[in-house]
Amino acid sequence: MAAEGGGKEMNEIKTQFTTREGVYKLLTHSEYSRPNRVPFNSQGSNPVKVSFVNVNDQSGNGDRICFNVGRELYFYIYKGVRKAADLSKPIDKRIYKGTQPTCHDFNHLTATAESVSLLVGFSAGQVQLIDPIKKETSKLFNEERLIDKSRVTCVKWVPGSESLFLVSHSSGNMYLYNVEHTCGTTAPHYQLLKQGDNYSVHTCKSKSTRNPLLKWTVGEGALNEFSFSPDGKFLACVSQDGFLRVFNFDAVELHGTMKSYFGGLLCVCWSPDGKYIVAGGEDDLVTVWSFMDCRVIARGHGHKSWVSVVAFDHYTTSVEESEPMEFSGSDEDFQDQMIHLGRERANSTQSRLSKRNSTDSRPVSVTYRFGSVGQDTQLCLWDLTEDILFPHLPLSRTRTHTNVMNASSPPGGAPVITTTTTTNGNNSGANTPALNSVSSSLPRSNSLPHSAANTATANSTNKPSAGTGTGIMDSAIATGVSKFATLSLHDRKERHDKDHKRNHSMGHISSKSSDKLNLLTKSKTDPAKTLGTLLCPRMEDVPLLEPLICKKIAHERLTVLIFLEDCLVTACQEGFICTWARPGKVCSLCSSVSQFIN
Repeated sequence: MAAEGGGKEMNEIKTQFTTREGVYKLLTHSEYSRPNRVPFNSQGSNPVKVSFVNVNDQSGNGDRICFNVGRELYFYIYKGVRKAADLSKPIDKRIYKGTQPTCHDFNHLTATAESVSLLVGFSAGQVQLIDPIKKETSKLFNEERLIDKSRVTCVKWVPGSESLFLVSHSSGNMYLYNVEHTCGTTAPHYQLLKQGDNYSVHTCKSKSTRNPLLKWTVGEGALNEFSFSPDGKFLACVSQDGFLRVFNFDAVELHGTMKSYFGGLLCVCWSPDGKYIVAGGEDDLVTVWSFMDCRVIARGHGHKSWVSVVAFDHYTTSVEESEPMEFSGSDEDFQDQMIHLGRERANSTQSRLSKRNSTDSRPVSVTYRFGSVGQDTQLCLWDLTEDILFPHLPLSRTRTHTNVMNASSPPGGAPVITTTTTTNGNNSGANTPALNSVSSSLPRSNSLPHSAANTATANSTNKPSAGTGTGIMDSAIATGVSKFATLSLHDRKERHDKDHKRNHSMGHISSKSSDKLNLLTKSKTDPAKTLGTLLCPRMEDVPLLEPLICKKIAHERLTVLIFLEDCLVTACQEGFICTWARPGKVCSLCSSVSQFIN
């Protein structure tokens, strides 16, 4: 639908867009789809999803892409910005009957040029382990649907593990599996391991070890997506009840929660350093949540419909030590320096981000880049700058694309919050700089943040986990429930227990979700009771981000956004996977092909 006053021009599909780094260009020859390139009739089908893996092929072309369209699953060599896609030669193609693939994930640890392990979740609840290179089907989990009969919403390998994987369902349950174990011939019996505010974790009760190893019941309604933190120790889950819940995966404990402004949350992702989480959903917003302070620090408004995917761009997130305050050189030199910083590899970015965790008091400026796509067919890019992250700090030269307006007075009756200065803590538990301290300038907001934000940092220290999630889960397999029983001794009352109220989203009632939430017998509370609290600040109480760019790039709703080193990848429900070359990354072959097509 064209924007008001925009007419035909506003409704055009964009093939390029410009940011401060330069021009991103759609590579029409690098489009992946079904071999016939016919738009897929997406009515009633599951979202198109895309997974990547690098098999370290010595030919230098080791990237592989997997995507699902309707009942079909495809596996291709991904040539990216280098060469045109050859859709006539899929490495593997599968067509399923009676069920549809809904999500998939590669095991990057075990991938080789001869073999890859790909997990595929299905609409009927099963999970399949396949090797598309060998064209083998290794195992089928939940085959008889004795564990869960509802649609698989997300499946991921546990970071650092070759055998453990996690599966979420639209039932609101999440299960931990081991590929080495069977699922049994009878329905599993469970024993309570840990219970908290609107979540519980059970172990599988059986004489011999079987799947699932753990059953998580999280929130009310569908568990739409989950994401592991970069270090693999924490798990962020978003549900149809509108809550983001962050767990210590190793200790099976709730770390913090957040409530959407309206409706269910559909997607979630972590910043490269694990300090921030972004969630999107049915309120058409992107919400930025601080892991250390367990509170909302910003919202972004740019989409006109539900946000389906959020993702951080590890390659454009930039960090700059600001020790040399004077800059000798031209503006062009400085721009080149910023572009160089923005194009660093993700591991380099993460190491630079870690400098913010040191006790060194030298100021470091940082800009996080993330993106979002939605059912409005639009792609939005956002910059999370330090005037949002640390509003009490002086302005930095690297701050860009954030409008600032003076806040003349606090919200009605709220006390003015004085600024404080602290040095950065480290990941082992010290607080970050006083995020709750606010200067007189707040970007895109009409008043100071809610005064209750001060309470968020009081107990924000985190216990370091007892080891990696993989280690404790693997040991659990060997020692059984007794191992987990020792963990439950550390159970403690979460700091948000008194604030966290169970409630349904207002948006799901009229949605076409297949989850019959009205059948739940749990008591429902008024969503308005969380509005204005730490769980869900009012719109005027937190900074409001504006997108760097907001472009219509497809005819159908967008379902994929992935940032790669040379490009970013999007996909729509018609089954077209598009490659957008980063500035300066279009090779000569690509340019000649594009000119020929145009």
